[in-house]
Amino acid sequence: MTNERALLERAKEYDEAALAELYDRYAPCIYAYIYRRVSDAHLAEDLTGDVFVRVIKAIQTERFWQTSFRAWLYRIAHNLVVDHYRRGGQATELTLDERLMAAEDDPASVVTERLSRQRLRAAISRLTPDQQQVLALRFGEGLTAREAAEIADRSVGAIEALQHRALAALRRILEKESHES
Repeated sequence: MTNERALLERAKEYDEAALAELYDRYAPCIYAYIYRRVSDAHLAEDLTGDVFVRVIKAIQTERFWQTSFRAWLYRIAHNLVVDHYRRGGQATELTLDERLMAAEDDPASVVTERLSRQRLRAAISRLTPDQQQVLALRFGEGLTAREAAEIADRSVGAIEALQHRALAALRRILEKESHES
């Protein structure tokens, strides 16, 4: 953590190497988080870039992170995703990752896996935005409830309750769909 603290102090002084290291360290996880929310690689790249543009602007106006730099980045990413959808942005259908297809020998299992993923994505899209965010943070990003709470600006108990309700709703949606088909 001391290394990160020193890096952040250097970034506040516009140290290009420090800013580049922060980008290299955090851009992949911010991109993955945004990609899971928007389902579009190009849009996720653009929004990830926007996150770091906002970091630079915040440094210029001396509006720094208060506690956790990582949580601050996720909060910026979340706000950009929300803004995108408020402007009427639509998620595009995700395609199966080519590496998964190449690793599979059995075409039937590839198709089954793809259908399962599409079904899960469709079910998740029916959850509330807050539930989607919590699931993305907890399971997509592998964050603890405490880390997710910091990012979402909620209590740990609220995150755990929201996660519980999201998983219960997801189970109901998937069970209902399996009974209908």
